[in-house]
Amino acid sequence: MKTRDRIVVAARALFNEQGYGAVTTAALAAQCGIAEGNLWYHFKTRRDLLEAIADQFAAVIDARLALAPAAQGDALADYTRLIGALMDEFRTFRFLYRDQAAYGEHVAVIAERAPEWTAKTFTQIEVHLARLVDTGQLDWPRAALRDLAINATIILRYGLEHYRELGEPTGTGTGAVRLTLKRHLTLFEHQLDPESATRLHGAIDAMEQGALAA
Repeated sequence: MKTRDRIVVAARALFNEQGYGAVTTAALAAQCGIAEGNLWYHFKTRRDLLEAIADQFAAVIDARLALAPAAQGDALADYTRLIGALMDEFRTFRFLYRDQAAYGEHVAVIAERAPEWTAKTFTQIEVHLARLVDTGQLDWPRAALRDLAINATIILRYGLEHYRELGEPTGTGTGAVRLTLKRHLTLFEHQLDPESATRLHGAIDAMEQGALAA
């Protein structure tokens, strides 16, 4: 891996674990096994480094937004696949969902595209939930699905920041991502058929265990 890429990977891991504001340039350089001067040769400022991570973030979100339920097949498996992509997104870019107060205003790509991403996420979740309604796995009025999707997105989007504000641990291995995903289920699991609700909870638990074992 090229030095620049190693710096981005190491920075993302440290920011996720310790928080963006807590990571010093000395700690980051030590994690990469390079001198601080070499670090700043590749990234002139911390903002430049944040922008490189944000570009990766944008690519991952675009890929996740492409996940749509199949016209035929297992609608719950499609929703589980979406939840898995969200779990990976939250884990890989944990600090971007959690530490906004520490790093100030978003970098350009996030500031410019965040409204688009949020609106598309509303629609993505609504479409998946509609398929669950169509297959009889979710009992919910179709006219109210948009509001449900918006509320689910709010919980998912701000779950980690909420835990941080409560002073609860949110780093790697704390289960904060799993709890966030479980919390969004509380909005509608009572209207899922029992088998589907059990499958979704089990899938989230299995994803968490697989992530910890990786």
